[in-house]
Amino acid sequence: MTGYPATALRVLATWRRVAMLNDLAVSRRPPRGLVGDLVVKGDPLRPVAPRLSFPRATRMGLTVIVRLHAGQTPATYMKAADALTHAWKVHAVRVTSPERGIVLLTATASDPLARPGLATAPAALLSALIGALESGGAWVMDLRTVPHWLIAGATRSGKSTLLARLITQLAPQPVALVGIDCKGGMELGLFSSRLSALTTCRREAVAVLAALVVDMQGRMAACRSAGARSIWELPDLLRPVPVVVIVDELAELYLSDGTREGKAEADQCSTLLLRLAQLGAALGMHLVVAGQRVGSDLGPGVTALRAQLGGRICHRVNDPGTAEMTIGDLNKDAVAVAQSITAQEQGVAVCTGPDGGWGRARSHLTPTEEAVTTAMKYAAMTPELPAIDRALAALEGDGK
Repeated sequence: MTGYPATALRVLATWRRVAMLNDLAVSRRPPRGLVGDLVVKGDPLRPVAPRLSFPRATRMGLTVIVRLHAGQTPATYMKAADALTHAWKVHAVRVTSPERGIVLLTATASDPLARPGLATAPAALLSALIGALESGGAWVMDLRTVPHWLIAGATRSGKSTLLARLITQLAPQPVALVGIDCKGGMELGLFSSRLSALTTCRREAVAVLAALVVDMQGRMAACRSAGARSIWELPDLLRPVPVVVIVDELAELYLSDGTREGKAEADQCSTLLLRLAQLGAALGMHLVVAGQRVGSDLGPGVTALRAQLGGRICHRVNDPGTAEMTIGDLNKDAVAVAQSITAQEQGVAVCTGPDGGWGRARSHLTPTEEAVTTAMKYAAMTPELPAIDRALAALEGDGK
C-alpha cells in the first residue's frame, strides 16, 4: 500500500503505548528473595506488551501477528480496534484469531468496500459471483461447496439486492429455481419468467415443499439403484436437474395467525424445510433462506434449521438477536462487526467463508431492470418440475 514504510514504523513505534492504554499489556510480578528472616522485593511492576511481529505488507494494507499473554482473549483486542486505527492512522483495523494464542491484526489503508471492483471468478455450476470481499478477492457463493445459506438483513440493508444478484448469476445455468415469497411475490415475482415455480402464500409453500421432499425421495431411490452416494456420481443422462429453493422472508413461513390451520401450516413448513436441509445437499437440492428477522421466538424449528445452513450472511439488522442467531454460533467476534454496519453501508455484510472463517464483503449492485432482463433472457432455460406442477394444480383444484 502507499505509505507502507511510514505506517509500519508507526505501528512499531506506538505499539507499547497503545497496548498499555488499552489494557493489552500485562504487568509482571516482581521477583522476591528471602535473606534470613527478611523478604527482599525486586523492581516495581512493569507492564509488558504482547509480542508483535514485524508488519507485513498486503494488497490492501498490512498485517501483524500478536502472541497473547496467558489469560488474554481476542475480545480485548476487538475493543481496542478503534484505538489502533487512530494510533496507526489507517482506515480500519480488523481483529481475527486464526489459532489459539494468536491474534491477527489487519490494517487497511482505505475502505475496500466503498467502491468494490467487479472481481472475476471461474464459472462453475451452482456457483455465483456475488460481490467483493474486504480482502479484495471475489465473493463467491458456491452451492456445491456450501449447499445451504442463511441471509439476514433489515429493510434497505442490501438483502434483496443480493438475492437479485444470485438469481442473475444462476439464470444462465442448467438449474431449476424455486421461489417462495409469502409477501405476495413482491420481490421474487419480478423474476418469475426464470423460476420453475413461485409461491406467494404459505399454503402454496407447503404444497411446493412437500412436492420437493417427494422428488428428493425419488432421487434417493435413483442413487441407491445406481450404487451412488450423490446425484453427481450418476451418469449425465440419469442425473436430475439441481434445484435451488430461494425463500424471501422466512418469518412468514413460521409465524402463526393463531388458528389451528395456520399453526399446522407453520409446523409443516418447519418440518419440510428441515428435511430438505438435512438430506438435500447430496441430492442436488439447495436452500437459500433470507429474512429481516431470524430468532428463536419463531420457534424451535428455526434453530434446528439454522444448524443445517452452513453458509451465513448478515447485513445490517435491527436487533442484536438476529445477528447472534445468524452468525453467533460460528464466531462471537463476527457479531460485533455485523452490528457495526451502518445504514449508509448498503450491501455490506459479514459472511462466512468455505474454510470456516469470516469477513466483511459487499454485494455488487444489480439494478432491478438488469435482473429482470436477465431472467427474461434465459426464460427458455427454465426446467420443468412436474411434481411441483401437479402439487400446485391439485391445490388449485381443492380451492375451487
